[in-house]
Amino acid sequence: MSLATGHPLIAIPGPSPVPDRVLRAAHRASPDIYGYELADLNLRVMAQLKRLAGSAAHLAPYIGNGHGAWEAVGANLFAPGDRVLVLISGHFGHSWAGQMAAMGIAVETLDFGPAAAAPERLAARLAEDREGLIRAVLICQIDTASGCLSDIPAIRAAMADHPALLVVDAVAALGCVPMMMDDWGVDVLIAASQKGLMSLPGTAFVWFSERAAARGRTALTTPYWDWHPRAAADRDSLWRFWGGTPPVQQLFALDEALRILLDEEGLCAVWARHAALARAVWAAVDTWGAGNPDIRLTVADPAARAASVTALSLPGADALRGWVSLHCGVTLGIGLGAQNAANALRIAHMGHANAAMVLGVLGAMQAGMVALDIPHGSGALDAAAAALAEPA
Repeated sequence: MSLATGHPLIAIPGPSPVPDRVLRAAHRASPDIYGYELADLNLRVMAQLKRLAGSAAHLAPYIGNGHGAWEAVGANLFAPGDRVLVLISGHFGHSWAGQMAAMGIAVETLDFGPAAAAPERLAARLAEDREGLIRAVLICQIDTASGCLSDIPAIRAAMADHPALLVVDAVAALGCVPMMMDDWGVDVLIAASQKGLMSLPGTAFVWFSERAAARGRTALTTPYWDWHPRAAADRDSLWRFWGGTPPVQQLFALDEALRILLDEEGLCAVWARHAALARAVWAAVDTWGAGNPDIRLTVADPAARAASVTALSLPGADALRGWVSLHCGVTLGIGLGAQNAANALRIAHMGHANAAMVLGVLGAMQAGMVALDIPHGSGALDAAAAALAEPA
């Protein structure tokens, strides 16, 4: 007998659960793609995305994912041989560095392990770069694999008057934790639709400042990736936003999802909700770990833990993932980037997530640990409930 019949619980860090009303919004036929109805919808979505990022900067949308947005940034900012400094706090920092190197960009890294980027190390390295050869500093606000959160304002402050641009990947952060692009001095911001934006995978977004725009075109800038015509598109040139046919159903979905985030729940409430759900997960994992020291959170410093996804070590994690999927209808994230991936997993609590969903995921995990004889401390669900009961 399986207890998985019913609504599945998806607790992977993207694609995250999509609200039913967002799915319904997408489920309609395309209008005339050359008409003003769709152009006005597109302009409204772009304006909402700027609100979400806390920015009046240029915005270039792409049909693609976060990796596509990485390539767009590389193609617009750098020439072959330009030097960039990538601050790494997990698997996706390494992946980003590798993609830039594959494009012919000279990549230097500072690796912090599963910990937040240290501003003092960045400041020391930039102080050594007296000739200003480092063209940009690249950092994931949240590394989706390690679940590590870096302090972007502190990173910006550490850069002082060095001329490098600050480029931030907020794919697993935007719509989950604060982002004030303009106030924080971020030059380029990257996000995608399938995580905190509660929408379908397939669209990515790059916001870029005047300072970044001034770099102009380089030998890597191809017609499709060129962000200048996309950012300059208007009501009479909808096709320029997307380099061709727009992703119509994506726009319908994004319009609805952004309305929920910005105009109904409100960003401050969204951020507080994610923080509370994260604390409940951390409380449960800490309690399990009290009875088994091999169960532990990947990021030791609570201030550096992401509010959107939690990575942990857990003996028998692969078996547990299989058990909760088969018997409970719960899907957990793989231990991506972990040293021992078979004994690691990730719990997502991003986007369209609430307390009942998180408690359901934690309850299923505890049932699985009992069924699989994985030693663990008792009282984890009580600890999670107590964390959720605390005033926001």
